[in-house]
Amino acid sequence: MQTFTVIIEKDEEVGLYVAEVPGLPACHTQGKTIDELMENVREAIELSLEVQKELPQLPKFVGVQQVEVAA
Repeated sequence: MQTFTVIIEKDEEVGLYVAEVPGLPACHTQGKTIDELMENVREAIELSLEVQKELPQLPKFVGVQQVEVAA
C-alpha cells in the first residue's frame, strides 16, 4: 500500500470538486461530490502508477503551506 497527498479544490463556476496528486505528474481528476471525487482520484492514481513503472523515480512530495500577504 502507498499513501498519496491529494489537494482538493472546489470550482465554484461549474460546481465541481477538483483533485490533484502532487506526487504524481499530471495526476488530477474531478467529481460532482467528494465521494465521487475520491473514487475518481483512486482510479487516477492507479492509472498513473501503471504508467510510472516506466518513468524514473519521482521526487517525494513534502507538503503544502499557506502564505499570507497584504493585498
